[in-house]
Amino acid sequence: MDPTSPTGPTRRPASPLSLALFGVGVFLLVWAPLLVWYVAPRAAVTPVDVDVTTVFTGTGSYFDTGSLTILDRQRITITRHVVGDVAASEQSGRAVWDVSTTVDTPRTLPLADPRKALQWTTGRWVTDRRSNAPVHCCGEAPTRYDGDAYLKFPFDVAKRTYRWWDDTLGAAVPLRFAGTTRLAGSTGYRFTGTVPATRTGTRQVPGRLVGRPGQGQIQAEEWYANTGISLVVEERTGRIVDASISPVKTLRAPGGRRDAVVLLRARNLAFTPATRRAQSALARADSGKLALVGRTLPVVSAAAGALLALAGGALLVRGGRRGGRFSSV
Repeated sequence: MDPTSPTGPTRRPASPLSLALFGVGVFLLVWAPLLVWYVAPRAAVTPVDVDVTTVFTGTGSYFDTGSLTILDRQRITITRHVVGDVAASEQSGRAVWDVSTTVDTPRTLPLADPRKALQWTTGRWVTDRRSNAPVHCCGEAPTRYDGDAYLKFPFDVAKRTYRWWDDTLGAAVPLRFAGTTRLAGSTGYRFTGTVPATRTGTRQVPGRLVGRPGQGQIQAEEWYANTGISLVVEERTGRIVDASISPVKTLRAPGGRRDAVVLLRARNLAFTPATRRAQSALARADSGKLALVGRTLPVVSAAAGALLALAGGALLVRGGRRGGRFSSV
C-alpha cells in the first residue's frame, strides 16, 4: 500500500484548543518565576503620594513661658503630618516627603497655627524608594539625614539592629530587635533603644532662668534625651504600626553639669488608638499587595501553567495518534 495515497496513514493537524492550552500553560510557567524575581522586587517601593498623620499622646511636664513655671501631669500631644512631594519624587525617582511635627499642650492644641505650639519643626526627607537609604538631594532639610529608618523601615525587616533617625537629636540612634508581636494578619517586630543626655544646641534666655541671676541674656545649652523608644514594625512593608517615646528636653547654664530648667519631660507618649488602627490598615493593605505579587500569583501561575501545559500536551499527543491510523477499502 502506498503511504502517500488517500487511503494511507494521515496525521490530523493539531487542534487550536490543544495549541492554545499548551501555549498558555508554558507562558504561565515562565511568568511565575518572573513574578518572584522581577516583578515583586519592583513592586516593593516606598510610595510617594502619601498624606498621613500620626498622633502620640500621654502625660508629662513642660515649661510654661507665660507663667515661667513648670506644669506637671499635663496632656502632651505630638502630631506628625507627612505629605509626599509627588512632582519632586517623579522627577528625581526618589521618595520625597515633607514632614511637619508639632508638640502641643492643652492650651496650644486647639490653636490652628502651629507656630503657637510648644514646639514646631519641619523637615524634608529624601530616600531611595527600594532600599530606604537616605539620598541627599531635592532640597533635603534641615540637616543631612542618616540611618536605616525614619518614617518607615526598609522592606522585609530583619531581626537585627537598625539605625533610626531621631530628628530632635539630629543623629541616628541604634534600635535593637526586641521580639516578635502578632498583628492582625501579619507579623510585627519590636525595636527598642534610648538616647543618653546629649547637647543639641543653644538658646538665648535670661540668666536667672538657669541659675545665673547676675547675668542678663545668655546662651543656655539645650540638652535632649529619650529614656525609652519602642517601635513595632510590620515585617514585610517596614511600616511603623505602633510606637512610644519618652523625650526629655532641658536647659543648662553654659558649661553646667546639671539641668536648670525642664522644657519637656514625658514618659511613654504613644500612638493613639486611631493612629494604630490607621497604620495597621495601611500595613495590611501594602503587605497584601506584596504577598499577592510575590507569593500568591506565582503559586497560582505555576500550578495553572502546569495543568494547562499537561492538558494541552495530552491533547496534542492524542490527536497525533488518532491521525496516524491506517484506513482501507
